[in-house]
Amino acid sequence: MSQPPGTRRVTLRDIADKVGITPSAVSMALAGKPRIGDETRKAVLDAAQELGYVPSSAARALRSQHAGTIALIVPTTATHVFGHSYFMLVLEGTSSVANEKDVQLLISTNPDNEHGLAAYERVMRSNSADGAILTSAAIDDPTVERLIASGLPVVMIGNFPYLPTAVTVGIDDRAASRAITEHLITVHGRRRLVHLSGPLDHQTGADRRDGFLDAVRAHGVEGAALVVEGDLSEQSGVSAIRELADGISRFDGVVAANDDMAFGALTTLRSARIDVPGTMAIVGFDDFGLARVTTPSITTVRVPAQRLARLASERLFQIMAGVDGWQRHEVAVDLVLRQSCGCAGPDATEDDAVLVPVASGASA
Repeated sequence: MSQPPGTRRVTLRDIADKVGITPSAVSMALAGKPRIGDETRKAVLDAAQELGYVPSSAARALRSQHAGTIALIVPTTATHVFGHSYFMLVLEGTSSVANEKDVQLLISTNPDNEHGLAAYERVMRSNSADGAILTSAAIDDPTVERLIASGLPVVMIGNFPYLPTAVTVGIDDRAASRAITEHLITVHGRRRLVHLSGPLDHQTGADRRDGFLDAVRAHGVEGAALVVEGDLSEQSGVSAIRELADGISRFDGVVAANDDMAFGALTTLRSARIDVPGTMAIVGFDDFGLARVTTPSITTVRVPAQRLARLASERLFQIMAGVDGWQRHEVAVDLVLRQSCGCAGPDATEDDAVLVPVASGASA
């Protein structure tokens, strides 16, 4: 029986007064403690139903030693998190599973870029969550190892080869980056390529750069290749092309580590009256929405961020329940071939985009 809106919440004292016992005895009866006899327990349960008693989630948490909450830890600022499509997709995937499990989701970020411990400490010290999803941690972040060693159930989105005991779900960034670079080389004959990398202190940035280098080495065009480190923002794509200035004419293809940088490079090249894809082919990485609406549309790697988050969350609940499962899970990705590399004509629509599988996912 639920309470009508606007009525006073029924308390343990109300049940105690009705049955004629103490509130502490009511609490023990509701918790199924053996000190309470069957007859008294039945009277308490009947009174609770009659009065419309609804136990508070806080009280349930104290009795069960569970917080009824999982945490999504992102060691960056809230402004960055809520302003980027990747994190919104991760949030959507994680929250959907939390809702299905009827638990709360705590989002833990840093107040600014100078306080990198806050997102972790808030969860580890407060006992505010029963488990955590972690994404976008830097390679040299020592707090990640502390988080894993804390005993809190944790699933990490991404690749963390330096943490062999961690439970992780991700994609093969290196293989995907190699595949899209090789597409420019083998299909479109581009042989003078520049890679706009993400931050190289993150495994994703390093893996996508290494995939690019694998491709240019394998096809004998390493000598004409260049890597420029960016920060995954549109502005860093703009800045990279501007800094190359007249030197951009040495290249015939841009491989960006994400679509935001690819878009920044695209707009800058077009402002300089450099034809894309005629003179310069461009490819990106992620396919979170931007690549579909640009002119020309951007060839990219489709990363299933929402699915990664769902898989991480579902595995976290398994760990919290003591259920065995995979330790490392890899999800397959596709190349999405559009206009910016020359695969589709100027009148092509999104329906004309071609999907090319890169690799099948695997679990271990």
